[in-house]
Amino acid sequence: MAALPDSITQLISALSKLPGVGPRSAERIALHLVQTESALVKNLADIILSARERIKFCEICGALTEQSPCSICTDSRRDSSLVCVVERAVDILAIEKSNTFRGKFHVLGGKISPLDGVEPEDLRIADLERRLTKEPIKEIVIALGTDVEGDATSNYLAKRLARSGLKISRIGFGLPAGSGLEFADELTLSRALEGRREM
Repeated sequence: MAALPDSITQLISALSKLPGVGPRSAERIALHLVQTESALVKNLADIILSARERIKFCEICGALTEQSPCSICTDSRRDSSLVCVVERAVDILAIEKSNTFRGKFHVLGGKISPLDGVEPEDLRIADLERRLTKEPIKEIVIALGTDVEGDATSNYLAKRLARSGLKISRIGFGLPAGSGLEFADELTLSRALEGRREM
């Protein structure tokens, strides 16, 4: 089999660095792009550059936005007494898709992980504490993953943010909808039981 030209192998290499794009997908995309009309490829490149230049982080919550403060922070219909703390800006999108949360958000920008050199001062915790003095926040919902770093960060936040009149909760973790108990592992079942709420 003939080797691909260098420019195509460089494009494949660059595309394979994108999340969710494996080597085969990167190769298919690269081959498609080099055979597509130049104007379409140029348009795609312009759109990528434009998005990268226009998107920034909200000065209040840390969400991805074109205008700061973002549309969630400026929406008067949202419950400003309720703030959901997430690890990354993209986590807001997942929660918003569920259509169940009507409060506001705060992006930490990571999780505490001493092994990776991430300490509490590297995260947006001080920004959250400032929000507690300025906004009428009554409850913080911690929505971090259940890995070791997520648990450690959640516990750290619960201790550091504890104050009179502020409720700190964590999202429940449990069974996927539509699945039976026989398919759940022990950790999932224990989290489901621990995260139970009154009916």
